[in-house]
Amino acid sequence: MEAYQQILKKYWGFDSFRPLQDEVVKSIMDGRDTLALMPTGGGKSITFQVPALAMDGICLVVTPLVALMQDQVENLKSKGIKAMSIHSGMSRNEIDIAYDNAIYGGFKFLYISPERLSTELFQAKLIHLKVNLIAVDEAHCISQWGYDFRPSYLKISELRDLLPGIPLLALTATATSKVVLDIMEKLCFNTPNVLKKSFERSNIAYVVRQCEDKEQQMLNILKSVKGSAIVYVRNRKETRNLALLLNQNGIPAEFFHAGVEPEKKELRQKHWTQGLIRVMVSTNAFGMGIDKSDVRVVIHMDSPDSLEAYFQEAGRAGRDGRKAYSVFLWSKNDQRNLRRQVTQSFPEITEIKRVYEALGNFFQIAMGSGFQVSYDFNIQRFCDAYGFSSITVFNSLKILDRAGYITFNEVMNLPSRVHFLIQRDDLYKFQVANAELDGFIKILLRSYTGFFTEYVAVNEYLLGTRANMSHQQVYDFLKRLASLKVISYVPQKKSPMVTYAQSREETHRLVFTKEIYENRKVNYSERVEKVIEYASGVLKCRSQSLLSYFGQTTSKPCGHCDVCIDRKKQNLSTDQFEIIEKMIVEIVSQGIINRHELIRRIEHPQVDVERVLSWLEDYEVIVTDHLGDVIIVSM
Repeated sequence: MEAYQQILKKYWGFDSFRPLQDEVVKSIMDGRDTLALMPTGGGKSITFQVPALAMDGICLVVTPLVALMQDQVENLKSKGIKAMSIHSGMSRNEIDIAYDNAIYGGFKFLYISPERLSTELFQAKLIHLKVNLIAVDEAHCISQWGYDFRPSYLKISELRDLLPGIPLLALTATATSKVVLDIMEKLCFNTPNVLKKSFERSNIAYVVRQCEDKEQQMLNILKSVKGSAIVYVRNRKETRNLALLLNQNGIPAEFFHAGVEPEKKELRQKHWTQGLIRVMVSTNAFGMGIDKSDVRVVIHMDSPDSLEAYFQEAGRAGRDGRKAYSVFLWSKNDQRNLRRQVTQSFPEITEIKRVYEALGNFFQIAMGSGFQVSYDFNIQRFCDAYGFSSITVFNSLKILDRAGYITFNEVMNLPSRVHFLIQRDDLYKFQVANAELDGFIKILLRSYTGFFTEYVAVNEYLLGTRANMSHQQVYDFLKRLASLKVISYVPQKKSPMVTYAQSREETHRLVFTKEIYENRKVNYSERVEKVIEYASGVLKCRSQSLLSYFGQTTSKPCGHCDVCIDRKKQNLSTDQFEIIEKMIVEIVSQGIINRHELIRRIEHPQVDVERVLSWLEDYEVIVTDHLGDVIIVSM
């Protein structure tokens, strides 16, 4: 391990690995296929990045998230580590150059989307790559029982046939016991090998607060709990509205969602990380890859649609080990909205086919054409042209994506890229002959490196500042150099994108298997019901409920969630309360019983039984009717 620790110290500045990281690294050293379950903030990336740097060759990293892919590549580059990514937002020329660099350029990491694995180009290049490790991020995506199943992940098993003997590391933050077994089976593990850290976060107090005025509750919470915070909502517009409300109430806040310009995202993230703003109001687009340990409270204004998503987002609080809070604001509307969401998320098959047909007409793609071609997609213009609702189109595209017909990226925030097409000697001659372009070329070369070997991300605003030019003037200079065949210039792209993963099909040939549609709808509905049960059920400690969902048992209640605190208010120990509570529920579940008879049958002090009964009535677990009969309401 000494060599690995030296790499850890050199590039990350840490003297030793965190708990579980060292076990994962040792497992990879031994050449074993490994499934690592590490909660949010557990340092998953280091577990494959350090071993890959220690070995000869390149690490192949499979991940579905373009934004996270870009973040990790930039983080590695900032440490002087050669890394690259290949995804659907790149031009064919960019992809060709990237593959050549991966083969001949001494790169240590190639991040790639799962859809690319089955392309002829990738498989032709793969035989020339010296792969030392396969890392599969978001590994739960391979399981149809997982909360984000992606059929393209099933292609990874073919990759294993092409790379026999190469160890594989699968990583995920959350997975039920069923999903864990499915991951290892689908990824063709030679021997089952699961390394996991307890999901328990004993420093986080999980709180569900029943309320209708969520905005006031949010303000009350942030005024009583000091320190950095994240407020999660599902609606982009609401991020802006809530950030404005917080600032009006003297709480410094910014908003964040996938549609915010990259420069603003980076600046806001930096300000929040440094503590210059206190609260980030965001959709679930915020948080992945963010290393901020001192978040004191995470507030969910809207209900997430799975406990996996909730647990991952809540886990961004208290990574420093100090007391922190995750507050889930819940109303009766949330229950209705979640169940409505199930229907909306799965449009009728006939409607999905109509969207697919219209999509081909919109892009003017002939039958049998379009394979691996990407198109910028204006969803509003599409809806206006064909009379669809945006919700129907969005969810239909998601299902078409999972069925393998297209790849749909809701927002592609890709920076501008530049690659020099001529070599240095020819460039010098060009500069001498074109004095009016010489100064700008020099600023370009001084600002960035690597132009002659790869496409380099550039910022036109930064170049404008250094060249004392407007953004438009920089754009015009770059376009002119491109027209003269000096550079290849790919302007910044921020629109949604559709890429055809298969050539356009006749709609009657589209197949949506049970795994893609029916089973996923059932699974999704079941996950939604688990969220409703968690938010409205109160028989169990919140932490115990979450741990139980992920197949982990603990006999000890956390002592500081809302359920545990309310029980303490009854002046009973947690153990006493639970014993009496279980006895009441067991008796009442057998049939209606009179309140006085119930109290008589429980051999504990009457005052204690009365306290527990009152608590169960307050939370509508049981109800006492006008005759004094006790009836169970929820379990």
